[in-house]
Amino acid sequence: MTNAYDDLMAFQRETGALGQIAGRLGWDQETMMPRGAAPQRAEEMAAMEHVLHARRTDPRLGDWLAAINDKTLDQVGQANLRHIRKSYLRNTAIPAKLASELARKTSMAQGIWAEARSKDDFASFAPTLEEIVSLKREEAAALSKGNLYDALLDDYEPDATGDQIAAMFNAMEPRLIALRDKVLGKPEPKSVTGTFDEAKQMKLTRQLAKTFGYDMSRGRVDKAVHPFSSGSGMDVRITTRTSEIDPFNCFYSTIHEVGHACYEQNINDDYLFTPLGSGVSMGVHESQSRIYENQIGRGRAFTSWLFGEMKEAFGDFGIANEDEFYATVNKVHKGYIRTEADEIQYNLHVLLRFGLEKDLMEGKLDVADLEEAWNTRFEQAFGYKVDKASNGVLQDVHWSVGLFGYFPTYSLGNLYAGCLNVAMRGALPDLDTDLAKGDTTAATAWLQENVQQHGGLYKPTDLIAKATGAEPSEAPLMDYLEAKFGEIYDL
Repeated sequence: MTNAYDDLMAFQRETGALGQIAGRLGWDQETMMPRGAAPQRAEEMAAMEHVLHARRTDPRLGDWLAAINDKTLDQVGQANLRHIRKSYLRNTAIPAKLASELARKTSMAQGIWAEARSKDDFASFAPTLEEIVSLKREEAAALSKGNLYDALLDDYEPDATGDQIAAMFNAMEPRLIALRDKVLGKPEPKSVTGTFDEAKQMKLTRQLAKTFGYDMSRGRVDKAVHPFSSGSGMDVRITTRTSEIDPFNCFYSTIHEVGHACYEQNINDDYLFTPLGSGVSMGVHESQSRIYENQIGRGRAFTSWLFGEMKEAFGDFGIANEDEFYATVNKVHKGYIRTEADEIQYNLHVLLRFGLEKDLMEGKLDVADLEEAWNTRFEQAFGYKVDKASNGVLQDVHWSVGLFGYFPTYSLGNLYAGCLNVAMRGALPDLDTDLAKGDTTAATAWLQENVQQHGGLYKPTDLIAKATGAEPSEAPLMDYLEAKFGEIYDL
């Protein structure tokens, strides 16, 4: 005879498996699906969402939750119950019709966004975005009688609030701007020259994925317009993109997505299909992609190894030695694109988006005025004008798929990565010796042990505090940036 907890978890594992199938539909849509299939895929995604929503709001969940005595469960059981109870309360607050309509509309919107982006025509996307914003505000109102933005943020960074995040971002901003201004006053490092064969890029990028511990027997690397990671457990896939004149776009997009993917691959296998079987928050998830990409991948030690690999793959590309290469990889430069921004300016891009989407959800900004607001705030923050919509309001896919509340987690991830880097290097004083040989094993093993294996077991800030021995703070990240770029640019 089974008990309520066993019944609950059996039901949850089936729901988790169906969720993975839905995720695979999304992966296929971005990588291999024929363009003409978009309307049919929208219906398929909506149907799957209807099934999932029905399971996530099944009255039996409420009965099982009411029947379970939390005190009889171990730590894992209590954590599972915490996640399921919260999810159930949130999902039962959202009408099934609204959930289905959101799935249908955001699936269709991806293609409309991509077409508008290719033509630099925000006006052609604006009506669709206006519908999505309206639906997301309706969803937020159903979830909370309080702040609409906080209700959506909670999906990505549990227990965080927009005001808390704004306070941390505001504390970072003066130091970021001061450092950027000093750096941009110095001579710019060299750029790579020549063209870089796409096939050779993809060969090296797969090597990099393996170098950072990505298990290719349970994953694959494909191309997409916007790189992403998809899946968990035994099937975790990543995408990247190539540019014949900028190989770093490919290599560091790959390392970034591998950080996400390794988090999912390295979660305790016992948690598969349960609420603990995926990353605990997007901020923590981003901490893994960022520490892989920046503190490890763009560090002096690892870039000395990567320089040799690139010389072997591409021959002479205009960089004389390892020191020049380190400066090139970490070059601070003007630009419009968040995903191509240097470490100093990246968070300023996030601040821009965070402010805009918060205003959209709180009714302080209309979609019709979004492009003008973006362009105005960009010029204020960066000192030059946006030249076209694909470099501005249309550059990111997030709003087209309804991810409001997602953007600030990128900078939270940077903050967490700064904290984790200090703790990791304290535990591994000889780490750079290994990284200079292209050996990331010690670093990735430390992250697996202290962060990744736990999945959703701990709350986000508790996990970071447990791994580092201190509460999360922006100070380690800012200290790291000032030291690193102060050395590169001789400040």
